[in-house]
Amino acid sequence: MTCTTQRMIAILGTFLIIACSSQNLSAQPAQTDTPNVRQRPANREAVKVLKDLEYVPNGHQRQRLDLYLPVNPKARQLPLIVFIHGGAWRAGDKAGGRGQVYSSVASGEFVGASINYRLSGHAIWPEQIKDCQAAIRWLRGNAEKYGIDPERIGVIGSSAGGHLVAMLGTSGDDADYPDPIGEHTTESNRVSAVVDLYGPTNFLTMNDFPGRMDHDAPNSPESLLIGAPIQKNPDKVRAASPLTYVSEDDPPFLIIHGTDDPLVPLDQSIQLDRALDMIGVESTLIRVNGGSHGGFKNPQVRQMILDFWKAKLSGSEWDVEDSEIENQVREN
Repeated sequence: MTCTTQRMIAILGTFLIIACSSQNLSAQPAQTDTPNVRQRPANREAVKVLKDLEYVPNGHQRQRLDLYLPVNPKARQLPLIVFIHGGAWRAGDKAGGRGQVYSSVASGEFVGASINYRLSGHAIWPEQIKDCQAAIRWLRGNAEKYGIDPERIGVIGSSAGGHLVAMLGTSGDDADYPDPIGEHTTESNRVSAVVDLYGPTNFLTMNDFPGRMDHDAPNSPESLLIGAPIQKNPDKVRAASPLTYVSEDDPPFLIIHGTDDPLVPLDQSIQLDRALDMIGVESTLIRVNGGSHGGFKNPQVRQMILDFWKAKLSGSEWDVEDSEIENQVREN
Protein backbone atom coordinates (compact mmCIF):
# COMPACT_ATOMS: atom_id res chain seq x y z
CA MET A 1 0.00 0.00 0.00
CA THR A 2 1.45 3.38 -1.00
CA CYS A 3 1.75 6.35 1.36
CA THR A 4 -0.79 8.23 -0.77
CA THR A 5 -3.33 5.42 -0.41
CA GLN A 6 -2.76 5.26 3.36
CA ARG A 7 -3.36 8.98 3.69
CA MET A 8 -6.59 8.77 1.66
CA ILE A 9 -7.90 5.92 3.84
CA ALA A 10 -7.06 7.83 7.02
CA ILE A 11 -8.86 10.95 5.76
CA LEU A 12 -11.90 8.92 4.71
CA GLY A 13 -12.03 7.19 8.11
CA THR A 14 -11.89 10.51 9.92
CA PHE A 15 -14.72 11.85 7.76
CA LEU A 16 -16.90 8.82 8.49
CA ILE A 17 -16.31 9.15 12.25
CA ILE A 18 -17.30 12.82 12.19
CA ALA A 19 -20.37 12.09 10.06
CA CYS A 20 -21.56 9.30 12.35
CA SER A 21 -20.98 11.43 15.42
CA SER A 22 -23.03 14.25 13.91
CA GLN A 23 -25.91 11.89 13.16
CA ASN A 24 -25.90 10.54 16.71
CA LEU A 25 -25.92 14.02 18.19
CA SER A 26 -28.79 15.19 16.00
CA ALA A 27 -30.85 12.16 16.96
CA GLN A 28 -30.63 12.93 20.66
CA PRO A 29 -33.47 14.93 22.23
CA ALA A 30 -32.66 18.50 23.20
CA GLN A 31 -31.38 18.84 26.72
CA THR A 32 -34.11 19.82 29.14
CA ASP A 33 -32.02 21.56 31.76
CA THR A 34 -30.60 24.56 29.93
CA PRO A 35 -32.13 27.69 31.41
CA ASN A 36 -29.11 29.78 30.37
CA VAL A 37 -30.20 32.65 32.56
CA ARG A 38 -27.20 32.13 34.76
CA GLN A 39 -25.93 34.94 36.89
CA ARG A 40 -22.59 36.57 36.18
CA PRO A 41 -19.56 35.03 37.89
CA ALA A 42 -18.92 36.38 41.35
CA ASN A 43 -16.01 36.49 43.76
CA ARG A 44 -15.44 32.89 44.86
CA GLU A 45 -14.24 34.04 48.26
CA ALA A 46 -17.61 35.68 48.91
CA VAL A 47 -19.55 32.39 49.08
CA LYS A 48 -19.18 29.32 51.28
CA VAL A 49 -20.58 26.13 49.72
CA LEU A 50 -21.78 23.19 51.81
CA LYS A 51 -22.28 20.17 49.56
CA ASP A 52 -24.36 17.00 49.83
CA LEU A 53 -26.34 17.84 52.94
CA GLU A 54 -28.90 15.10 53.62
CA TYR A 55 -32.42 16.49 53.87
CA VAL A 56 -33.69 12.95 54.51
CA PRO A 57 -31.25 11.35 56.99
CA ASN A 58 -29.93 7.99 55.77
CA GLY A 59 -32.22 8.27 52.77
CA HIS A 60 -31.67 7.82 49.04
CA GLN A 61 -28.42 9.23 47.62
CA ARG A 62 -30.49 11.72 45.61
CA GLN A 63 -32.08 13.21 48.73
CA ARG A 64 -29.34 15.77 49.21
CA LEU A 65 -28.82 19.46 48.64
CA ASP A 66 -26.03 22.00 48.28
CA LEU A 67 -26.18 25.17 50.37
CA TYR A 68 -24.62 28.50 49.34
CA LEU A 69 -23.91 30.89 52.21
CA PRO A 70 -22.64 34.47 51.94
CA VAL A 71 -19.36 35.04 53.76
CA ASN A 72 -20.46 38.60 54.57
CA PRO A 73 -24.25 38.52 55.05
CA LYS A 74 -26.00 41.88 55.16
CA ALA A 75 -28.46 40.73 57.81
CA ARG A 76 -28.74 38.04 60.48
CA GLN A 77 -31.49 36.31 58.52
CA LEU A 78 -31.63 36.40 54.73
CA PRO A 79 -34.17 35.27 52.14
CA LEU A 80 -33.45 31.92 50.52
CA ILE A 81 -33.46 31.06 46.79
CA VAL A 82 -33.83 27.33 46.04
CA PHE A 83 -33.03 25.94 42.58
CA ILE A 84 -34.60 22.69 41.31
CA HIS A 85 -33.00 21.22 38.20
CA GLY A 86 -34.71 19.89 35.08
CA GLY A 87 -33.91 16.87 32.95
CA ALA A 88 -37.31 15.29 32.12
CA TRP A 89 -37.51 13.93 35.70
CA ARG A 90 -34.98 11.27 34.66
CA ALA A 91 -31.68 13.16 34.58
CA GLY A 92 -30.00 16.31 35.87
CA ASP A 93 -28.12 17.33 38.98
CA LYS A 94 -28.09 19.99 41.67
CA ALA A 95 -24.68 21.19 40.46
CA GLY A 96 -26.55 23.21 37.84
CA GLY A 97 -27.89 25.44 40.59
CA ARG A 98 -24.55 27.12 41.18
CA GLY A 99 -24.96 29.44 38.22
CA GLN A 100 -28.51 30.31 39.26
CA VAL A 101 -27.84 31.53 42.79
CA TYR A 102 -24.13 32.29 43.17
CA SER A 103 -24.08 36.02 42.37
CA SER A 104 -27.14 36.72 44.50
CA VAL A 105 -25.50 34.94 47.43
CA ALA A 106 -22.18 36.72 46.86
CA SER A 107 -23.99 40.05 47.19
CA GLY A 108 -24.68 39.17 50.83
CA GLU A 109 -28.42 39.63 50.31
CA PHE A 110 -29.50 36.00 49.86
CA VAL A 111 -28.78 32.42 50.87
CA GLY A 112 -28.96 29.86 48.05
CA ALA A 113 -29.68 26.15 47.79
CA SER A 114 -29.85 23.58 45.00
CA ILE A 115 -31.50 20.21 45.52
CA ASN A 116 -31.47 16.76 44.02
CA TYR A 117 -34.55 14.56 44.09
CA ARG A 118 -35.34 10.98 43.15
CA LEU A 119 -35.74 10.58 39.40
CA SER A 120 -38.41 8.58 37.60
CA GLY A 121 -35.93 5.70 37.30
CA HIS A 122 -35.82 5.55 41.09
CA ALA A 123 -39.47 6.14 41.98
CA ILE A 124 -42.70 7.29 40.38
CA TRP A 125 -44.90 10.24 41.28
CA PRO A 126 -45.51 11.65 43.87
CA GLU A 127 -42.09 10.83 45.34
CA GLN A 128 -40.42 13.66 43.39
CA ILE A 129 -42.58 16.39 44.90
CA LYS A 130 -42.38 14.74 48.34
CA ASP A 131 -38.59 15.04 48.10
CA CYS A 132 -38.85 18.71 47.16
CA GLN A 133 -41.24 19.35 50.04
CA ALA A 134 -38.90 17.53 52.43
CA ALA A 135 -36.02 19.74 51.27
CA ILE A 136 -38.04 22.89 51.93
CA ARG A 137 -39.00 21.64 55.40
CA TRP A 138 -35.36 20.76 56.15
CA LEU A 139 -34.22 24.23 55.10
CA ARG A 140 -36.93 25.84 57.19
CA GLY A 141 -36.09 23.61 60.15
CA ASN A 142 -32.44 24.65 59.92
CA ALA A 143 -33.14 28.31 59.20
CA GLU A 144 -31.62 29.62 62.42
CA LYS A 145 -28.45 27.57 61.94
CA TYR A 146 -27.79 28.88 58.43
CA GLY A 147 -29.07 32.45 58.71
CA ILE A 148 -32.23 31.88 56.65
CA ASP A 149 -35.46 33.80 57.08
CA PRO A 150 -38.02 30.94 57.11
CA GLU A 151 -40.77 33.29 55.94
CA ARG A 152 -38.92 34.29 52.76
CA ILE A 153 -38.19 31.22 50.64
CA GLY A 154 -38.32 31.43 46.85
CA VAL A 155 -38.00 28.55 44.38
CA ILE A 156 -36.82 28.52 40.77
CA GLY A 157 -36.73 25.60 38.35
CA SER A 158 -36.37 24.88 34.65
CA SER A 159 -38.36 22.41 32.54
CA ALA A 160 -39.10 19.43 34.83
CA GLY A 161 -37.77 21.62 37.63
CA GLY A 162 -40.25 24.30 36.54
CA HIS A 163 -43.03 21.75 36.97
CA LEU A 164 -41.78 20.90 40.46
CA VAL A 165 -41.49 24.52 41.65
CA ALA A 166 -44.98 25.21 40.29
CA MET A 167 -46.20 22.22 42.29
CA LEU A 168 -44.49 23.59 45.40
CA GLY A 169 -46.17 26.93 44.80
CA THR A 170 -49.70 25.62 44.38
CA SER A 171 -49.72 22.53 46.63
CA GLY A 172 -47.92 23.85 49.70
CA ASP A 173 -49.09 22.06 52.86
CA ASP A 174 -51.80 20.33 50.78
CA ALA A 175 -53.62 17.43 52.43
CA ASP A 176 -53.13 15.28 49.32
CA TYR A 177 -49.64 14.46 50.64
CA PRO A 178 -50.42 12.99 54.09
CA ASP A 179 -47.17 11.11 54.66
CA PRO A 180 -44.30 13.62 54.68
CA ILE A 181 -40.76 12.29 54.67
CA GLY A 182 -37.66 13.50 56.48
CA GLU A 183 -37.17 14.59 60.08
CA HIS A 184 -38.83 18.04 59.98
CA THR A 185 -42.35 16.82 59.30
CA THR A 186 -44.00 19.50 61.44
CA GLU A 187 -42.47 22.33 59.42
CA SER A 188 -44.38 23.96 56.57
CA ASN A 189 -43.35 23.28 52.97
CA ARG A 190 -44.96 26.46 51.65
CA VAL A 191 -42.86 28.91 49.63
CA SER A 192 -43.06 32.68 49.24
CA ALA A 193 -42.35 33.14 45.52
CA VAL A 194 -41.98 30.97 42.40
CA VAL A 195 -40.00 31.38 39.17
CA ASP A 196 -41.21 28.76 36.69
CA LEU A 197 -38.99 28.45 33.61
CA TYR A 198 -40.94 26.67 30.83
CA GLY A 199 -42.26 23.88 33.05
CA PRO A 200 -45.05 21.46 32.04
CA THR A 201 -48.34 22.03 33.86
CA ASN A 202 -50.93 19.81 32.13
CA PHE A 203 -49.56 16.58 30.65
CA LEU A 204 -52.88 15.68 29.03
CA THR A 205 -52.76 18.61 26.59
CA MET A 206 -49.07 18.64 25.68
CA ASN A 207 -49.68 16.76 22.41
CA ASP A 208 -52.25 19.34 21.31
CA PHE A 209 -49.39 21.38 19.88
CA PRO A 210 -46.67 20.35 17.40
CA GLY A 211 -43.29 19.46 18.86
CA ARG A 212 -40.39 17.03 18.86
CA MET A 213 -41.82 14.58 21.35
CA ASP A 214 -44.86 12.31 21.64
CA HIS A 215 -45.87 13.05 25.20
CA ASP A 216 -48.67 10.47 25.10
CA ALA A 217 -46.28 7.59 24.35
CA PRO A 218 -45.87 4.92 27.06
CA ASN A 219 -42.15 5.74 27.27
CA SER A 220 -42.50 9.53 27.30
CA PRO A 221 -40.99 11.41 30.25
CA GLU A 222 -44.48 12.20 31.51
CA SER A 223 -45.67 8.58 31.32
CA LEU A 224 -42.50 7.34 33.01
CA LEU A 225 -43.00 9.91 35.77
CA ILE A 226 -46.47 8.68 36.73
CA GLY A 227 -45.65 5.04 35.97
CA ALA A 228 -48.28 4.57 33.24
CA PRO A 229 -49.40 6.00 29.86
CA ILE A 230 -50.78 9.44 30.67
CA GLN A 231 -53.91 9.38 28.50
CA LYS A 232 -55.04 6.10 30.06
CA ASN A 233 -54.54 7.43 33.60
CA PRO A 234 -56.05 10.93 33.74
CA ASP A 235 -56.54 10.83 37.51
CA LYS A 236 -52.85 10.19 38.10
CA VAL A 237 -52.00 12.99 35.68
CA ARG A 238 -54.29 15.48 37.40
CA ALA A 239 -52.65 14.61 40.73
CA ALA A 240 -49.32 15.64 39.17
CA SER A 241 -50.61 18.94 37.76
CA PRO A 242 -50.06 22.27 39.52
CA LEU A 243 -53.36 23.41 37.97
CA THR A 244 -55.19 20.98 40.25
CA TYR A 245 -54.01 22.74 43.41
CA VAL A 246 -54.32 26.43 42.47
CA SER A 247 -55.87 28.39 45.35
CA GLU A 248 -56.23 31.99 46.49
CA ASP A 249 -53.37 31.79 48.98
CA ASP A 250 -50.72 30.72 46.45
CA PRO A 251 -47.52 32.82 46.29
CA PRO A 252 -46.68 35.17 43.40
CA PHE A 253 -45.39 33.56 40.21
CA LEU A 254 -43.00 34.70 37.48
CA ILE A 255 -43.38 32.40 34.47
CA ILE A 256 -40.95 32.58 31.52
CA HIS A 257 -41.37 30.55 28.33
CA GLY A 258 -39.99 30.61 24.78
CA THR A 259 -42.55 30.98 21.98
CA ASP A 260 -40.74 28.36 19.87
CA ASP A 261 -40.22 25.74 22.58
CA PRO A 262 -40.22 22.34 20.78
CA LEU A 263 -40.47 20.23 23.95
CA VAL A 264 -42.87 21.98 26.31
CA PRO A 265 -45.53 24.01 24.45
CA LEU A 266 -45.94 27.65 25.46
CA ASP A 267 -49.60 26.85 26.13
CA GLN A 268 -48.51 24.97 29.27
CA SER A 269 -47.40 28.24 30.85
CA ILE A 270 -50.43 30.10 29.49
CA GLN A 271 -52.73 27.62 31.23
CA LEU A 272 -51.00 28.11 34.59
CA ASP A 273 -50.89 31.90 34.26
CA ARG A 274 -54.61 32.05 33.46
CA ALA A 275 -55.55 29.72 36.30
CA LEU A 276 -53.62 31.86 38.78
CA ASP A 277 -55.02 35.12 37.38
CA MET A 278 -58.60 33.85 37.50
CA ILE A 279 -58.40 33.14 41.21
CA GLY A 280 -56.60 36.38 42.05
CA VAL A 281 -53.03 35.12 42.52
CA GLU A 282 -50.31 37.44 41.25
CA SER A 283 -48.76 35.93 38.13
CA THR A 284 -46.53 37.45 35.45
CA LEU A 285 -46.03 35.58 32.16
CA ILE A 286 -43.06 36.59 30.00
CA ARG A 287 -43.02 35.19 26.47
CA VAL A 288 -39.55 35.10 24.92
CA ASN A 289 -40.18 35.65 21.21
CA GLY A 290 -38.14 33.14 19.21
CA GLY A 291 -36.96 31.43 22.39
CA SER A 292 -36.55 27.66 22.42
CA HIS A 293 -36.46 25.29 25.41
CA GLY A 294 -34.24 27.58 27.42
CA GLY A 295 -31.03 29.03 26.04
CA PHE A 296 -32.47 32.55 26.25
CA LYS A 297 -30.04 35.16 24.94
CA ASN A 298 -31.72 38.33 26.17
CA PRO A 299 -30.05 39.54 29.40
CA GLN A 300 -33.39 41.09 30.33
CA VAL A 301 -34.54 37.60 31.35
CA ARG A 302 -31.87 37.31 34.01
CA GLN A 303 -32.53 40.83 35.24
CA MET A 304 -36.27 40.16 35.55
CA ILE A 305 -35.59 37.16 37.74
CA LEU A 306 -33.26 39.13 40.01
CA ASP A 307 -35.78 41.98 40.24
CA PHE A 308 -38.54 39.49 41.08
CA TRP A 309 -36.51 38.04 43.96
CA LYS A 310 -35.75 41.48 45.33
CA ALA A 311 -39.41 42.47 45.10
CA LYS A 312 -41.03 39.34 46.50
CA LEU A 313 -38.37 38.33 49.01
CA SER A 314 -36.83 41.67 49.96
CA GLY A 315 -39.67 44.16 49.57
CA SER A 316 -38.61 46.27 46.58
CA GLU A 317 -41.00 47.39 43.82
CA TRP A 318 -42.30 45.04 41.11
CA ASP A 319 -44.37 46.60 38.33
CA VAL A 320 -43.73 44.14 35.49
CA GLU A 321 -46.81 43.00 33.54
CA ASP A 322 -47.38 40.10 31.15
CA SER A 323 -45.32 40.86 28.07
CA GLU A 324 -43.29 39.52 25.18
CA ILE A 325 -39.59 40.20 24.80
CA GLU A 326 -37.20 39.30 22.00
CA ASN A 327 -34.86 36.38 22.50
CA GLN A 328 -32.09 37.92 20.42
CA VAL A 329 -31.31 41.54 21.30
CA ARG A 330 -30.62 43.47 18.10
CA GLU A 331 -27.72 45.90 18.12
CA ASN A 332 -28.31 49.37 16.70
